[in-house]
Amino acid sequence: LALYFHSGEREEKCIIEDVPSDTLVIGNYKVQRWDIHKQEFLESAPGLGMFVTVTTPSAEVLLSKLYGPQGTFSFTSYLSGEHIICLQSNSTRFVAFAGSKLRIHLDIRVGEHFLDESVVQAKDQVNEVNIRLEHLIEQIHHISKEQNYEREREEKFRKTSEETNSNILWWAIVQTLILISIGIWQIKSLRDFFISKKLV
Repeated sequence: LALYFHSGEREEKCIIEDVPSDTLVIGNYKVQRWDIHKQEFLESAPGLGMFVTVTTPSAEVLLSKLYGPQGTFSFTSYLSGEHIICLQSNSTRFVAFAGSKLRIHLDIRVGEHFLDESVVQAKDQVNEVNIRLEHLIEQIHHISKEQNYEREREEKFRKTSEETNSNILWWAIVQTLILISIGIWQIKSLRDFFISKKLV
């Protein structure tokens, strides 16, 4: 997931990332500040830091740390589900005067373990193959975890659908019984009325 978004100083922006359990998540970000004189975003925002907060599906804070204007954060999930990743600048100006516009570039990678190419190049051919093979095995484990997580979600969705269908069926049966009962009651009431009026 790679994106950028605009934010005001001290304004908190959050994204939701659906992550399987026991999965490494790595985020890279860069902050640019709007220059009112040049009418463009500067390449960086020196002196400005970012608070990064990660919250688990059970509302537990997994990560809360202050980084610089450009940085990398990482965390490992221990629960499956939607993790909330929030970024907020640490501007010391009052909110009323913190009018600078920021552009935040964010790249989130789920379950990836990056190869250090310098290490790979330093090794001989056999070790390079071994390192790349270990990297492939890690990716296979991650894909397997993703599939298991999707299977769990599909199973929950199927159970919810079956319960909903069952409730709809029972409600339809109850409605039918109510309509039949009202129909029988109306027929009996009309019959009693006609008999009392000696029309039948």
